[in-house]
Amino acid sequence: MDRVRVGIIGSAFSSNLHLEALREVPEAIVTAACSQNPAHVEEFARRWRIPAAATDYRELLERKDVDVVIVGIPNDLHCEVTVAAAEAGKHVILEKPIAHTLADANIIVAACDDHHVKLMYAETLCFCPKYVRAKQLVDENAVGNVYMLKQSEKHSGPHSAWFYDVRRSGGGSIMDMGCHGIEWARWMYGKRRVKSVFAHCQRVLHTERTHGEDNSVVLIEFEGGGIAEIEDSWARYGGMDDRIEIYGTEGAIYCDLLHGSSMETYSQKGYGYAVEKADETRGWTFSVFEETHLYGFPHEMRHFINCIQNGEEPMETGRDGLATLEVIYAAYESAGTGRRITWPYVPKSPGEVPVNLWLDANSSFGPEHRNQPVER
Repeated sequence: MDRVRVGIIGSAFSSNLHLEALREVPEAIVTAACSQNPAHVEEFARRWRIPAAATDYRELLERKDVDVVIVGIPNDLHCEVTVAAAEAGKHVILEKPIAHTLADANIIVAACDDHHVKLMYAETLCFCPKYVRAKQLVDENAVGNVYMLKQSEKHSGPHSAWFYDVRRSGGGSIMDMGCHGIEWARWMYGKRRVKSVFAHCQRVLHTERTHGEDNSVVLIEFEGGGIAEIEDSWARYGGMDDRIEIYGTEGAIYCDLLHGSSMETYSQKGYGYAVEKADETRGWTFSVFEETHLYGFPHEMRHFINCIQNGEEPMETGRDGLATLEVIYAAYESAGTGRRITWPYVPKSPGEVPVNLWLDANSSFGPEHRNQPVER
């Protein structure tokens, strides 16, 4: 096909980033958008010059001019929408994490397999130009045998209120951001099997707003001896901070995703936008430019669109998303029980469905509440 026709489901933060990225992918054309809020999706469609707008994702999936859908909606809706897309014969680009439960993740992967559509897991850290260059250096043996990785992502909290509702999100900072670092580490180590996981979670800033953790550390041991330390926080003010460290037997790599590509700026009265999650622009700040490019969104979208055009396997698949979610649930089990969790991972749960054991041990939100209806 000359151009891949894209439908986008969701109209919030990540959807805007995806559409900005698609401006750099001439092989794709966005034909339709969908969001539950009529006024919001109409404004969204006008802003991005999308010819059709809908409030029901089923209407978008029925369209003949949609080859692939980008799903950027709350975690608890991923399964329903992705399964419907697969049944409609649409390829899927799915925002992280793959789902909010392991049961939903398995259903998603199976549905896309059964209907022979591509399930592409939108993990941008594996497409960030700086981090891609770091991977190239590692593959060229520039630092020898890599024995330790570190990745951290920290800011003062999510964009949307639903992230704080663990019934919708499945967890806190690990579910929201730890999924990035976990999959980045798997990718850096050549997607080796995980050997063990140990984690610690805290709730230090958003204590009245969420049952989930807002500060976390996950230590992953891989087969072959490598380890990875993943730090994530919703409790750090001052805008987004994202960085990696790579340690090998013959060298090291340090990489700051945003600060090294910004302008030091001083403003007495403040200004509009500095960087994602920046709360204040008065005084000294760092003002980023080409942010979408730095995050790797155009590179990710170009890769996925080319996979559809050429029938190739994507670099990040639904099974990668599932593997990452297994590590996340193992981390919650470790944080909830104080134990190191070893592989193969068999979730410890009070019932048949694996649950976030840290939540059950550290809040009044137990598994009996997990299946209660959520108001939309």
